[in-house]
Amino acid sequence: MHIVSIVVPVKDEQDTVRELVVQIEAAFDQMDGAQASLKEIIFVDDGSRDNTWKEILSATSAHPCVKGIRLRRNFGKAAALQAGVSNAFGNTIVTMDGDLQDDPKEISRFLDEIRNGSDVVSGWKQVRHDPLGKTLPSKLFNLATAKVSGVALHDFNCGFKAYRREVFNNIRLYGELHRFIPALAHATGFKVSEIVVQHHPRRFGKSKYGIGRLLKGFLDLLTVVTITKFNSRPGHLFGGLGMTVIAIGVAIFLYLCVLWLGGEAIGGRPLLLVSTLLMIVGVQFTLFGMVAELIVAARGDGRDAGIVAEIASSEGGLPVKSLDARGER
Repeated sequence: MHIVSIVVPVKDEQDTVRELVVQIEAAFDQMDGAQASLKEIIFVDDGSRDNTWKEILSATSAHPCVKGIRLRRNFGKAAALQAGVSNAFGNTIVTMDGDLQDDPKEISRFLDEIRNGSDVVSGWKQVRHDPLGKTLPSKLFNLATAKVSGVALHDFNCGFKAYRREVFNNIRLYGELHRFIPALAHATGFKVSEIVVQHHPRRFGKSKYGIGRLLKGFLDLLTVVTITKFNSRPGHLFGGLGMTVIAIGVAIFLYLCVLWLGGEAIGGRPLLLVSTLLMIVGVQFTLFGMVAELIVAARGDGRDAGIVAEIASSEGGLPVKSLDARGER
């Protein structure tokens, strides 16, 4: 049975809080109570400057299932989601935006996907009611992210998602990594799927999306690639870069040697300095990778609890235990 916690990060959404609560409760009233139960609706106020927090407090008084978390200032959506999830008690977490563009009636479809074996279900706003200045950069970003991460999703930016609780037990959110949760989960071995969701036009407030968010997204994509592909083998990343730079430097140096053997003076050529610098930088990259490998070896990989799904024995299922950096349980 799904015990569902809804996590809604909000910023300056005073006009939507109460209506969203009513819509969510109505959506669960239409579900089979034996299949899903609404545990809580958690609003996380991420530094709102309007009356959003007052509306959340009012909702907590009128609706027992509503909880409110107020951050001291605007920390960003990833921090707001992390705060909400950390205070959630459900075994299934549903995240959605607080602007009423996500339809709570879709939650039952997310839960069906979880029930069918998915660990992460991401919404796809196939038909969007947003301006071209928002949808076009988003499409470019989604194409790049799908290609680089290897996760075939159409809409990484969609905040409407559902997760099994254990996904968040193995992923820590910070910066702008919230949109990359499917990629992070996929790298840990969780099953990720996608469903098409309805997208309503914005009725209140204004979008927080801008070109700055797109640029930050591409930088965070590099972060995701680094921590998913090279977290336990940083020497491959920095060593690979180092060897490539060294190879370029050596190639330039050999070219200069050929010229020197042909009787041409190379002492005053800038290429000689460039080749020397490239080889020095390449060695530094390689040594940095070796130091990073020593750090990883000292602290341990730390991912064993995340990659083990379950343990079976003649005594039945056993709890998954992790090892600390010393290899002790």
